[in-house]
Amino acid sequence: MDLFEYMRSNTMEKESPLASRLRPTTLDEVVGQKHIIGEDKLLYRAIKADKLSSVLFYGPPGTGKTTLAKVIANTTSSNFKQINATIANKKDMEEVVEAAKDSLAMCGKKTILFIDEIHRFNKGQQDYLLPFVEDGTVILIGATTENPYFEVNSALISRSIIFELQPLSKEDVKTLILRAVYDNDKGMGAYDAVIDDDAVEFLANLSNGDARMALNAIELGVLSTNRSEDGKIHIDIETAQQCIQKRVIKYDKSGDNHYDVISAFIKSMRGSDPDAAVYYLARMIYAGESVTFIARRIVICACEDVGMADPNALVVANAAADAVHKIGMPEAGLILAEAAVYVATAPKSNASYMALNKAMEMIKNDETPRVPTHLMDAHYKGAAKLGHGLGYKYAHDYKNHYVKQQYLPDGLENEVFYEPSDNGYEVKVKDHMKKIREEA
Repeated sequence: MDLFEYMRSNTMEKESPLASRLRPTTLDEVVGQKHIIGEDKLLYRAIKADKLSSVLFYGPPGTGKTTLAKVIANTTSSNFKQINATIANKKDMEEVVEAAKDSLAMCGKKTILFIDEIHRFNKGQQDYLLPFVEDGTVILIGATTENPYFEVNSALISRSIIFELQPLSKEDVKTLILRAVYDNDKGMGAYDAVIDDDAVEFLANLSNGDARMALNAIELGVLSTNRSEDGKIHIDIETAQQCIQKRVIKYDKSGDNHYDVISAFIKSMRGSDPDAAVYYLARMIYAGESVTFIARRIVICACEDVGMADPNALVVANAAADAVHKIGMPEAGLILAEAAVYVATAPKSNASYMALNKAMEMIKNDETPRVPTHLMDAHYKGAAKLGHGLGYKYAHDYKNHYVKQQYLPDGLENEVFYEPSDNGYEVKVKDHMKKIREEA
């Protein structure tokens, strides 16, 4: 490193954004991602022992992919090189590879190559790396926001360990916010700023696990806010709102308002009002409500309130719940909107829900009669000798694949639990059941 490069490096370190300056340099400083860097985890042990193999870090923005790479850079005895796939070309990689070969041959020193946004490399660029990763010339660390199984060559994937980084928890983001405000070495502590608890809560909620978003807001707030009479810079919720350009709405995720809005959302879907359902959905998304929580409520509504009137509602709702986990915000809002509108506009029936409730109530309060003998399992040892399964009629041997026989226990033969409604698909269910029973 020459004098100019040294000066440039120092200047960039001082002038770089807060999110960059606050990056940890050791594993112990890393916040979150304990599922992969907990003390008993493979990645933690590999970094500590400086025995890292090629890895791919996959996760949404602001979850710490570059941070982990920087920690590795500070702890490894290997050479560490970094390139960004959005601006790098094959020549850049060739220079790194040649230097890595020289270092390995002359000093026995390995080279770790960190490629940020590796999914931006085309197939040819990725293929170029393959032999050097395979023979150990370079140890690859790739970072991507896209699913590596779709965006990274299968050959590179097979030679790497994939670690999926999760969005930071709200508590993790709070920890980073407080570190940013009060840390004197890397944070904004020298500015003598203070931040209100509700501002911390607001930024942590709104960031949706993206630490960079919250830290950028903190930096802007501290730098743009005048000192108060006490000589301190106060970051209150109004300042936080202005810095992140989102209006604070009344929504306490642990209080009455949380339950009121989700209740209104569910009742709007149940009441077949897609406009109200989308409105309450938007309120929850804007306030930073968990998309997985919202998705679960849509699934429940699809079962409880739509039921057999449209069995596809459960399929749609469950697919949405799975998709929001894979996609994350902000696109997850579109998925939730489609599912909410589908459930809201679907024909409604709570017949299956009421059937279960009636059966559960009966089981709770009454004796539980034994299963009819002809329905018992006849296959286990000695069962046939006891008469289990004797007299059972196999439904597929009869017209309409239906035959009259007792299924409920003795004493409950005439009980009716499920009563199909006259809505949607349940009309067909009712007609079908009536037909096969009459023709039996």
